[in-house]
Amino acid sequence: MNIHEYQGKEILRNYGVNVPNGHVAYTVDEAVENAKKLGTDVTVVKAQIHAGGRGKAGGVKVAKNLDEVRTYADEILGKTLVTPQTGPEGKEVKRLLVEEGCDIQKEYYLGIVLDRATSRVVMMGSEEGGTEIEEVAAETPEKIFKEEIDPVVGLAPYQARRLAFNINIPSELVSKAVKFMMGLYRAYTEKDCSIAEINPLVTTGDGEVLALDAKLNFDDNALYRQKDVFELRDLDEEDEKEIEASKHDLSYISLDGNIGCMVNGAGLAMSTMDIIKHYGGDPANFLDVGGGATAEKVTEAFKIILSDANVKGIFVNIFGGIMKCDVIAEGVVEATKQVGLEIPLVVRLEGTNVDKGKQILKDSGLNITSADSMADGAQKIVSLVE
Repeated sequence: MNIHEYQGKEILRNYGVNVPNGHVAYTVDEAVENAKKLGTDVTVVKAQIHAGGRGKAGGVKVAKNLDEVRTYADEILGKTLVTPQTGPEGKEVKRLLVEEGCDIQKEYYLGIVLDRATSRVVMMGSEEGGTEIEEVAAETPEKIFKEEIDPVVGLAPYQARRLAFNINIPSELVSKAVKFMMGLYRAYTEKDCSIAEINPLVTTGDGEVLALDAKLNFDDNALYRQKDVFELRDLDEEDEKEIEASKHDLSYISLDGNIGCMVNGAGLAMSTMDIIKHYGGDPANFLDVGGGATAEKVTEAFKIILSDANVKGIFVNIFGGIMKCDVIAEGVVEATKQVGLEIPLVVRLEGTNVDKGKQILKDSGLNITSADSMADGAQKIVSLVE
């Protein structure tokens, strides 16, 4: 789950991480009032959407007086920002962060992620702040420094100091940088983050170490114990189909293709998308109905797939282990009848009660194409859609 920058900064503030003072605004007048409260010579007006690259898209403006705050707020609110992370459709700006400006001396990058190769949390730093870390990794990888963190010990102060020296934090500010890193690590672990990224981390003319931006993502599977974080969820920033899927405990991610996929198991779902691409098709979604799907759950999955106007055909690929093929077949038949399916449907069933499942599909009298294998099903749905 993602949250907005201003929400992430408020969480970090509670962990002793130094962030600029700022307030959220939903209207132009509110933005001006917030700037008055700050009372600084320079005010930054920042679009709040769940995507990076806002500055390059015109979503971050520096105002030198209240008139400029009003002008920039009016310009950004309601604007659709298109960044590399939003896709071509962009995201509409519905809220702003009005924040005090600061005297930036140098920009750095600091991030915490889980390294799946080592199954350990890693803190990364670079003196190339303000730049996408992917660009730094591709062009100057020697400028990225990493500290692998022992989960029993946690981030050790010596590791934070070493990272601060490696990324060339001024020596007189190393202690403040260490405090910053220790607080960031505590926030990451205690709040069940999947990513904590500060880009840029800055040193200022008055000797501070500040998070000028903050991106926190959270592990969805841990939200049951992070109720305060869950309350920060902004449904306006999420895909409507993905929101609906979460209500029915379905793992769904919308994509750009035209072949809807309904599969049980994340690995099989990924393989299904791959084989559709292999045969020249484009998957419209990732959808894992899970191992214990009911007929009702399958019906809801169909409705969600069909709510995507780009879908021109559906491929159901089920390997019945815990889930029985006859239950899936009943769900497919019921869903097809309920939604009045008019586009091609290919179903591949294998596993427990597969013969019963195939018979249910055959006896339904519906226009359902059966497939003998995953490859056969992929070829058939690609051919029918074309």
